[in-house]
Amino acid sequence: MPDDGRAVAGVEAVFREEHGRLLATLVRGFGDLDLAEEVAAEAIEAALVHWPRDGVPRRPGAWLLTTARRKAVDRIRRDKGYAARLALLRADAERADPVAAPAVDDEDVPDERLRLFFACCHPALPMEARTALTLRCLGGMDTPQVARLFLVPTATMAQRVVRAKRKIRDARIPFRVPAADELGDRLIGVLRVLYLVFTEGYAAGTGAGLQRLDLVDEAVRLTRILARLLPAEREVAGLLALMLLVDARRDARVDADGRLVLLADQDRGRWDRARIEEGRTLVVRALTGGDPGPYGVQAAIAALHDEAADVETTDWPQIVALYDVLARIEPSPAVDLNRAVALAMRDGPAAGLAVLDELRDEPRLRGGHLLPAARADLLRRLGRTGEAAAEYRAALELVGNDAERDFLRGRLGEVTPPAP
Repeated sequence: MPDDGRAVAGVEAVFREEHGRLLATLVRGFGDLDLAEEVAAEAIEAALVHWPRDGVPRRPGAWLLTTARRKAVDRIRRDKGYAARLALLRADAERADPVAAPAVDDEDVPDERLRLFFACCHPALPMEARTALTLRCLGGMDTPQVARLFLVPTATMAQRVVRAKRKIRDARIPFRVPAADELGDRLIGVLRVLYLVFTEGYAAGTGAGLQRLDLVDEAVRLTRILARLLPAEREVAGLLALMLLVDARRDARVDADGRLVLLADQDRGRWDRARIEEGRTLVVRALTGGDPGPYGVQAAIAALHDEAADVETTDWPQIVALYDVLARIEPSPAVDLNRAVALAMRDGPAAGLAVLDELRDEPRLRGGHLLPAARADLLRRLGRTGEAAAEYRAALELVGNDAERDFLRGRLGEVTPPAP
């Protein structure tokens, strides 16, 4: 008799891997996201009943798809009004993409999941809704899981998801891959969602821990899927490279007590060399064949950090030059701030501080802790400890992450004279 625990673990692993493919194929076949989610969940429930008894089938994805389709057909037969609404949705989908045919089995994967990526990340939806739908539909997470990831109540996240689905239905947003002339603009939105998920995981905005590795892993997994579906898109390769090259340092970013360790002080022997090599290969692909994109340039910067033996031998002139490129193709105050930090490493802290001083009135930086923290560090290196202490205090008023707060408190202690 099959082992119950192993079978349950098997269905969970299959669900994680197959959920996006299953849901995309069901949406494509029936034209309704709510129905697709409901029958996909019912198919999983059925698997949890049958697989412990009968064993995991040879083609589990096909089993789930067949079961979900049967349940969807049964529901449509029972509810004529529902069937009429689905027929209207299906007609809309066919007008939007008349040459496409329903998927036949679980081997028909790539374009189906790609449709789901672009539907979840449609520009008509707010960014928070795009992120939630992507994690639900392609990440296979339920609403409470997504809510926990972003530290909001389940009810709040549920409302966001419901509103997003309603927007898709009422605006009749098609589940299709954009035409060639609109792919570039729409792909930017998809990559932005994945980058936001990764960034929140790499440096959590709130909470006790510096990193949210569950978010990091999910962002990397989804970006790998997108890279397989769009192998010719250089910026997809660039984003995956950036994620891998940055995440390669995860084990060295905190010490045994969870305290933040700066790049200059990290044990580079703990960096993941396999991820670095994979990332470097992807950087070459991202930067070959035309003008570079912002993710490819950021990945090249990350590669220079990862290739250096220590902070002193890092190629800071090349990093500054790459930030110059990034500032031209995607200007932002964050890019200017990072460039100033690199400039300080190349030309000394006074040069970097002069650039940071020019950003003090930038409204997009005013509400965050990064600018005062960067200024505090350069002032400390210049020996201007009183000014550095004031900037550390300003940063502490704005920081939301406990690990970063503890680090800033430690730095403040270094530049504050002991009480008499």
